[in-house]
Amino acid sequence: MSTPAATATPIASKVLVIGHRGASALRPEHTLASYAVAIEDGADVVEPDLVSTKDGVLVVRHENEIGGTTDVASHPEFAARRTTKTVDGVAITGWFTEDFTLAELKTLRARERLADIRKANAAFDGQFSVPTFDEMIEFVAAEASARRRVIGIIPEIKHSTYFRGTGLPMEDKVLATLAAHAYTRTAPVEIQSFEVGNLKYLRGKLGASHPNIRLLQLMEAGAEHPADDPSTTYAAMMSPAGLKAIAAYADAIGPSTRSIIPLGADGRLAAPTTLVRDAHTAGLEVHPYTFRPENHFLAADFRNAAGDATRNEAGSVAEIRAYLATGIDAFFTDDPALGRRAVDGR
Repeated sequence: MSTPAATATPIASKVLVIGHRGASALRPEHTLASYAVAIEDGADVVEPDLVSTKDGVLVVRHENEIGGTTDVASHPEFAARRTTKTVDGVAITGWFTEDFTLAELKTLRARERLADIRKANAAFDGQFSVPTFDEMIEFVAAEASARRRVIGIIPEIKHSTYFRGTGLPMEDKVLATLAAHAYTRTAPVEIQSFEVGNLKYLRGKLGASHPNIRLLQLMEAGAEHPADDPSTTYAAMMSPAGLKAIAAYADAIGPSTRSIIPLGADGRLAAPTTLVRDAHTAGLEVHPYTFRPENHFLAADFRNAAGDATRNEAGSVAEIRAYLATGIDAFFTDDPALGRRAVDGR
């Protein structure tokens, strides 16, 4: 494994552990139970992905297609709603939140998305409902009060241009929801998106009057482009010039982990790129995604012989620490307890 010659320094005052969809390695993602475990295990921040219902309510799901994360397929009353849609240029078949009212979504129950790998999580199938963004904020606020510590929230606006095209734009609703809760009027909030135009719009709306709300530009590796801007690519956005442009409207970038330390042909960590250094030079924090504890997701350096789906705590902590050495300022993890251990040196 190639690692930096010396440990780089983050520009953030504290490296934050972000509970990716809660503690999604331990409970079905985007459920209040998942957020509860993440907070119990020491996450500094928890992440809800946001999509819209037919009646314009923000709900917490990774995608608007919910066949893989709910039991909708087992509801005969909704069988006729299975359809094929093109979302951000990709044809997807399933059931979509924008075709359901909130009342209808509340009849569904969450299911584990990665059931082949996270078999223990599948034991919780059917136990949890789909939370609204309001419910998630209220839950985090109650946990923060009970634990006497501030817990940040990092919502991702999913498929912004697509939802705007359906007549269900989300940006102003996100801001209105944050403003409606006393907790999110002061607690740390970081709004994230893979698109560009909505972040620029939010920067214009927020100005300097909401110092607790920051913006995070998510980025995918390779030549993919933002859904709302085919004139550029994420690779170009990761260049020094691209990062300087991002710094005009965002506070941080969220690249994949492998954009920071890629994998070699042998599946092991190769030499780090200059992305963290270049982003810091532009004044941007770096919050990469996503560390997962199972052997299936680890670089070959850190896997053990216990099987692809096996939870490998020591390997995950070691991998996170290799990335911490590059100077990242925060990171998304499916298992905040292991992230906490990596940061705190336990």
